[in-house]
Amino acid sequence: MNYELILHKLQLSKFRSSFHLNKTMQDYVKAKGLPKITCDAYDLITKRLAPKIILNDGRQTPMKSNSHPVFIAQHACACCCRGCLYKWHHIPMNKELSKEEIDYIVGLLITWIKKETKIS
Repeated sequence: MNYELILHKLQLSKFRSSFHLNKTMQDYVKAKGLPKITCDAYDLITKRLAPKIILNDGRQTPMKSNSHPVFIAQHACACCCRGCLYKWHHIPMNKELSKEEIDYIVGLLITWIKKETKIS
């Protein structure tokens, strides 16, 4: 998967490119490590984005700068709600996300987080 191309397209959006991890979040990622952040990403995506029906779709992902780094990555990568997933990534709404779709989303989020924290 060419995440770099996808991230480049997202950076052309004024809204998507406005999201960044602050120093506290960057330090959190570095302290916890990418395996833990990846595990958190799988957990959050599986619980909040993967179900077929999400009653609060469009409002399930906090935007606060003191929330979890994965939430900020979701907004930056247009993986914050099913509407954005459909618009930006052409993942159909009203169906449960497949394992492959979840893997794609988490891979994109972690790639963005790595760029933000300069972790390779």
